[in-house]
Amino acid sequence: MQEFLYFFEYMPIWQKVVWIVAVLSFFWILEGYATFYKESYAKWKHAKTNAAFLGLVMVVNVVFGLATAGVFIWLSQSQFGILHLFTAPIWVELILAILVLDLIAQYGVHYFLHKVKWMWRLHLIHHSDTHVDATSGTRHHPLDFIIRELFALLAVVIMGMPLAFYFFYRILTVFFTYWTHANIALPPKLDKVLSYVIVTPVMHKFHHHYQMPWTDTNYGNMFSIWDHLFGTYSYADPKAIVYGLDIVDSSKADDLGYQLKLPFNKKVTYKN
Repeated sequence: MQEFLYFFEYMPIWQKVVWIVAVLSFFWILEGYATFYKESYAKWKHAKTNAAFLGLVMVVNVVFGLATAGVFIWLSQSQFGILHLFTAPIWVELILAILVLDLIAQYGVHYFLHKVKWMWRLHLIHHSDTHVDATSGTRHHPLDFIIRELFALLAVVIMGMPLAFYFFYRILTVFFTYWTHANIALPPKLDKVLSYVIVTPVMHKFHHHYQMPWTDTNYGNMFSIWDHLFGTYSYADPKAIVYGLDIVDSSKADDLGYQLKLPFNKKVTYKN
């Protein structure tokens, strides 16, 4: 198990990039064969816009990695965190670490991104996408991404987890990010059953509906247990889903300049 985790800890950057490209490409191609939302749109233009956001986020990620390294060095020296308070098999510690990361760095931060006014303005860009597909998972304002990373570091510090746990978690989130946003349809009953444990493509699409209350439901990324536990789970008729936001100009969903300035656009009012 330890050797398995070391693989992710020492995984070269180029392999991580290959993983991102491979998973994204897989789901992007699969959308053509198991389509959930059948519509005609400029798929390549749409992908180009979202790829630009991915590029910006990856630049921030490199810079932010320096701070992350400092945190893990401090943790290894101080032995701070919950995982240092007891002894358990490494697989148990890994599961606990992933659960806490998913709760704080995915569900928790996502909840605040919707409920705190200034955070929501940064998160608008992700929801302004009118054609949700696999590439939509990369669509985040750089400041939105920084907030997410800060919450991830909070989870890391609370648990006192090793770097290998964190990197393994990041690999998992890449898969689930593209899986949940992909424009694919599982058999309806299977999607519904799976949604009681993990976040499924259709389950997450309700979150991308253009109006409340669905917009403020299904915050999870990997495990749906948090939505069930905190009463934010939603599942209804998927045919009623309409993408985008009712408070922004939907005609500029793929206008990169407009999207980057969206959080600071005073004409856009707070939805609550």
